[in-house]
Amino acid sequence: MGGTEHLTVRREGATLVLTLNRPEARNALSLSMLVGLYDGWIEADEDDAIRSIVLTGAGDAFCAGMDLKALAGKGMEGEQYRDRLKADPDLHWKAMLRHHRPRKPVIAAVEGYCVAGGTEILQGTDIRVAGESATFGLFEVKRGLFPIGGSTVRLQRQIPRTHALEMLLTGRPYSAQEAADIGLIGHVVPDGAALAKALEIAERINACGPLAVEAVKASVYDTAEMTETDGLAAELKRGWPIFDTADAKEGARAFAEKRPPVYKRA
Repeated sequence: MGGTEHLTVRREGATLVLTLNRPEARNALSLSMLVGLYDGWIEADEDDAIRSIVLTGAGDAFCAGMDLKALAGKGMEGEQYRDRLKADPDLHWKAMLRHHRPRKPVIAAVEGYCVAGGTEILQGTDIRVAGESATFGLFEVKRGLFPIGGSTVRLQRQIPRTHALEMLLTGRPYSAQEAADIGLIGHVVPDGAALAKALEIAERINACGPLAVEAVKASVYDTAEMTETDGLAAELKRGWPIFDTADAKEGARAFAEKRPPVYKRA
């Protein structure tokens, strides 16, 4: 199990919990955090015992975005990880889920600030839970910057375009309830309860057939930009083989025997 100074990793049953761990800086992105995130996504992809991922932040924030001091040329913590970035110049984009999509479902548990790069990472997650005092927003234009983590492409595909453009062009903060009202997040819970709710959702996912879960997630994303005809054809091609798996047979037996299924990913 990996982890770095600014990214902690732990297991909760079949769930891998990744925690952005730089609370003194509202979990602003650092090089060691990005390396830890990337390693966490790869660990989840490669370990069949992991069936879901929860991404959260330490302290009273999820992520306040990129470390602006580093962006201004004043250096970035974690110099020992520079070789990793040189070896893979795309690593930071993969870490932020811009150029990598984990095979397993990713659930975001947000408390406090989730702004700028935090809101951009959020758009790469699959299911989103937030405490009622959480704050969202893309502040880049207010600082003369561009939200290059994918927001000008993804946001309009995830929420209505009018809301996407308002968020992108005004740089204003959004409350958790407002974020839920426009469809950016799925659950608003009492402050401090986001992680528990995310883990509850993860447990429900973990109880399902892992091959089916991964195939369903892949189908949703792969067919998003297809015509309905092409999408249905692609869905059939991906979904039909699931019915021949040992997992599917176990699911049917368990239903008939009125017991919880025991999936072995086969």
